[in-house]
Amino acid sequence: MLLSILLSKYLGRISGKPRGSNGEEATSRETPVRTLAPTQDHLQSGIVIGSILTAVGITAVAAGYQSMAPTGQWYGRTFTGKNGPANSLALTYDDGPNDPHTLRLLEVLAKEDVKATFFLVGRYVKQRPDIVREIAQAGHAIGNHSFSHPNLIFCSARQTRLELQQCQDAIADAIGEAPKLFRPPFGGRRPSTLRIARSLGLTPIMWNAMGWDWNAPPATAIARKLNKQLVSIAPMAEDYYGEKIRERKMHSAVILLHDGGHIEIGADRSQTVMATEGCIPYWKAAGYELKAMPEMLTGV
Repeated sequence: MLLSILLSKYLGRISGKPRGSNGEEATSRETPVRTLAPTQDHLQSGIVIGSILTAVGITAVAAGYQSMAPTGQWYGRTFTGKNGPANSLALTYDDGPNDPHTLRLLEVLAKEDVKATFFLVGRYVKQRPDIVREIAQAGHAIGNHSFSHPNLIFCSARQTRLELQQCQDAIADAIGEAPKLFRPPFGGRRPSTLRIARSLGLTPIMWNAMGWDWNAPPATAIARKLNKQLVSIAPMAEDYYGEKIRERKMHSAVILLHDGGHIEIGADRSQTVMATEGCIPYWKAAGYELKAMPEMLTGV
């Protein structure tokens, strides 16, 4: 409000329209401000106001970015994978459980002897608790991904708590215990989002590597995007896709992939399953160790 009054007064002086003490045009009961031609003081004032407006705009843009950026920490501390155990990767999958692709993914992970983390949507959990039990029985970690997958930036504190609590309850009903991990849908959060998650005993998990697989691109495209982030070229044997095995590029990473879709159960994630199958041997050859999130968080 103060900024708008100051701006109005300065613009009034420069434009020649008298302004009163409240920033509005002067009336007969107020002494009008004497009209002045633009001076150096006016120009300097305009520069100051312009700078303030620019700073406000930049701050607003930065705040918006931080609310969605997976590695942003403005709105509360989250684990992104950057400071995890050396040479470690955590495979994480969002938006399940999803028939049949979650089950096929479990087969691939079992074959490769890898444990992963699944962030589940509560309404799907209620539809397919049997798949959730298979995830848990296979030794994988399970996390809360809200009940209906809204962007929590636009949810009130009450709505956010309800989303998270309903998902906790659905998972607890399926496997007998509530999860301790949380990932916000779309990565969207604000300060209250993370406070509510922690009040429910949840640790917020984000990511620092992703396969851009939500639109179901070919498995080779998913793999190449991930490998570009995780490894650098080295003269070694060829990988699953005929490319050269590469050396580690990251200290550690949490990888975001999808075994389901947020719109409805049944999304085609066959390409993500194929990419996972191809990438795991590749990453192992580069010297990475794959871990579930509880192990990644040990000592952090």
